Amino acid sequence: MSFPETLPLPRTRPPMEAPPLRWGILGSGWIAAKFVESVQAHTRQAIAAVGSRSPEAAERFAATWQVPRAYGSYEALVVADDIDIIYVATPHNRHHEHAMLAIAAGKHVLVEKPVALNHAQAADMVAAARAKSVFFAEALWTYFLPKFDVISQVLDAGVIGDILSVYTDYGEYLPRDHRIFDAALAGGPLLDLGTYPVSLLAKLLGTPERIVGLATPDPAGVNGQLSVVISNERGALGTMSTSPYGFSPTNAAIMGRRGTIRFETEFHLPGSFEVWSLDGTRRLRYEEPRGAHFQGLFYEAAEIAWAISEGKRETACRPAEKSLATMRLLDGIRQALGIDFTQAGLVE
Repeated sequence: MSFPETLPLPRTRPPMEAPPLRWGILGSGWIAAKFVESVQAHTRQAIAAVGSRSPEAAERFAATWQVPRAYGSYEALVVADDIDIIYVATPHNRHHEHAMLAIAAGKHVLVEKPVALNHAQAADMVAAARAKSVFFAEALWTYFLPKFDVISQVLDAGVIGDILSVYTDYGEYLPRDHRIFDAALAGGPLLDLGTYPVSLLAKLLGTPERIVGLATPDPAGVNGQLSVVISNERGALGTMSTSPYGFSPTNAAIMGRRGTIRFETEFHLPGSFEVWSLDGTRRLRYEEPRGAHFQGLFYEAAEIAWAISEGKRETACRPAEKSLATMRLLDGIRQALGIDFTQAGLVE
């Protein structure tokens, strides 16, 4: 095929037009606050209630974000009859427990990334949601962004051809008191920062045939940093490095037989990218200001509201099978590099 003259437009529907759902926020930490801030500013979704481990934490969160109701336990939140969907925003070692709690109560569920600690937990959650006929998705907000819809259209149209290699990384400085250094919370960068590059590798390269890499332990008893190379059955290669010790480019490049996709800012955030022809003489640019959580989290809430209003139980932006594929790759990396989550209660 010939190289296109223009990029396709994003098919993302206007977030402000998404039918409002009544959201219950399960958890009152940093990501819960960022989600609520973004959703309240950019959509008509109703943040109806918050639930936390203690009444005091729930009341503080509700007062800060003008949430009408606060529940002092997760159990009380999920059984409330004036809530349509639960957003699980607790640490990832509790995702399985809390998602299953909401599913059992018959609520639709959006679970913060990573969806679980391993593939078995994730598959259990997906099966339970399907059996209960409730909506279920992983809140990996990157894939709900308009720019990733454009990228999906470019890939589906074969503009860059068969993928030969994918380069990714994610490094960020995190202080020593951050939960990423807590072994009891399945700490280390792999399930936190690493979910973004690993999910991109899983999306583009599928199931790996081989995983090799190196991991460095941290004195806190968690994995400190790691780098891996994966190959699939076609011989395509993917690289991934992640670290909590400092800020890396957090970039990515997708190389195909006919061209390349290059990101100008952090690949997982709102921002610009370019599609290059094979020899680099033709370049198509997707222009977008760099953004962070405030500029992006609302897209997942709006898309899910659209999907549920249409009777869907999954979203094409982040279907369950993509989340399961990511968890399989995360499991494979842990096994290849000897990363252990037993202190977080994971028994395999």
